[in-house]
Amino acid sequence: MEKKDIIGKVSATEKNPNSCDEFCFWLKDGIILSPFDIVKVNNVDGSITFGVVQDIFHITDSPGHISNFVSSDFGDVGAEPMTSRLALSYAKATVIHNNNEIFMPVWEGCPVRTCNAEDIRIALGLNDIPKDSAISAGLLKASNGVTVPLDYNGEFLIGPEGAHLNVSGISGLATKTSYIMFLLKAIQEKLGERVAIIVMNVKGDDLLHVHQENNKINNVQKADWKSLGVECQPFKNVTYYYPYKKMGMDIFSNTSLPKEDLRELYSEEKAYNYIYTFEHDSSKIDMLFSNVDDPNFTIESILNLIETSSFFSGDMTWEVFKETIRKYCDKNESKNREGKDITIQSWKKFSRLINNSIKNSIFVNSKSGDKKQRHCYLSDTIKNINGGDMMVIDIAGLDEQMQLLVFGDTIRAVYDLKHGNYDADERTSEKEPPHKIVVFVDELNKYAPSTSPKSSPLLANLLDITERGRQEGIILFSAEQFRSAIHDRVKGNCGTNVYGRTNAIEVSKPDYRYIPNVYSNMMTRLGKGDLIVQHPVFKTLLKLKFPYPCYHQGGSK
Repeated sequence: MEKKDIIGKVSATEKNPNSCDEFCFWLKDGIILSPFDIVKVNNVDGSITFGVVQDIFHITDSPGHISNFVSSDFGDVGAEPMTSRLALSYAKATVIHNNNEIFMPVWEGCPVRTCNAEDIRIALGLNDIPKDSAISAGLLKASNGVTVPLDYNGEFLIGPEGAHLNVSGISGLATKTSYIMFLLKAIQEKLGERVAIIVMNVKGDDLLHVHQENNKINNVQKADWKSLGVECQPFKNVTYYYPYKKMGMDIFSNTSLPKEDLRELYSEEKAYNYIYTFEHDSSKIDMLFSNVDDPNFTIESILNLIETSSFFSGDMTWEVFKETIRKYCDKNESKNREGKDITIQSWKKFSRLINNSIKNSIFVNSKSGDKKQRHCYLSDTIKNINGGDMMVIDIAGLDEQMQLLVFGDTIRAVYDLKHGNYDADERTSEKEPPHKIVVFVDELNKYAPSTSPKSSPLLANLLDITERGRQEGIILFSAEQFRSAIHDRVKGNCGTNVYGRTNAIEVSKPDYRYIPNVYSNMMTRLGKGDLIVQHPVFKTLLKLKFPYPCYHQGGSK
């Protein structure tokens, strides 16, 4: 080994001994080191111990700050000291690997060396990831100039060994959506027809151009894609679904997408408008109450009654449905009806919630859709999704209750598809359902908040997916500003967790307790595009970068 790789030597003291878990080393002058850098030290029996830098310190022989003040001629900032103080920088590293699985503490005085790309791959266990399971994760850039492409083990990202990914960080600077879209691009390219992707667009037209190239990307940014082994190309086989709203003679979509783009997608059969009719979707209205606290289960009782009562069957539309609900709010009208044990006050509350919700244009009173207006049912479309397809469902223009309905409908349809809970005529596609379906949703705190009612049907579906979905091929990719606001069981079942820039209040929460203070403090000042990643296969938290988006990002940025 060359001496130029040596950056210092191991230091063990009486008060601060080295252990099998960590060690310290002093740095020679002029060395630049950063947290997350990986170093190596020779250990017993010819083995090599690898450590990741956790913290860096600088000390002198001064007993205190007063001594330093006095030695500068009692505070003269221009004074030159007669004798320089003894000073050094040293680092603390956490052991992450030994190539012979020998975890004896490293010895005092052993040279500490920087790592090349192959060393880093060995230290992180990247060479143990099967090639057919490797999914690009991003670029690790060390202080010594070494850049290493990182891979996730797909078996722990999209199952079956582990699954689900969550990204947290403040809006704008954490680039949460861009990173997840990069991963989805890598997954689509890697797995092809073995995976289908469903994306929820929650902000403007951010994700409504993913089939188009990004003309703003430069050659340097394209080189990052090449180094990661992923094509710098937009997504394939994309179809868009917008909330129905009659905007004119030829526009029927409630979306921020420019009209000329919308007409083009219509002509290419790549855009549809989803609707909800009573006949087809009355069983889904429970999703409208996913964030409504129901401690006495009165709403649940009303929903059960609606599902079983003859008063809510037959030739009924949303308007007739609301009128029937209003009759239950009238003492005289409700005497001869079922559900007498439910109070009038409960019916009135339910009626208010229904009237506030079922006024959106996606609730269509006709029994069937209009092909000219490109109507479709999301649940039917999802049940006919094929491997290699990508669905982008636009919910940006809907209020929160409507978003709960659409997302809940999507999750339930995916669950039913993978479990075979559908009639033979509901899946018209001749192909088998996709081996895996990845669903991406931003603002997860809306759908699985830590304060979510226990009776929430959407939370129940999300818990079922995060706890058992990895074996069934249902994978959830999610993002939010504050990880602490998410339901414990949902985030606890995410095998891969990514942290973008966040604030000091957030990192003080229990979710960040296991993260070393240096790393959690760094989260408050991460640059745009920098992320800290935790993945089951990686033996430590890592800081990485990812390439600039390859798809057109719309006009909302």
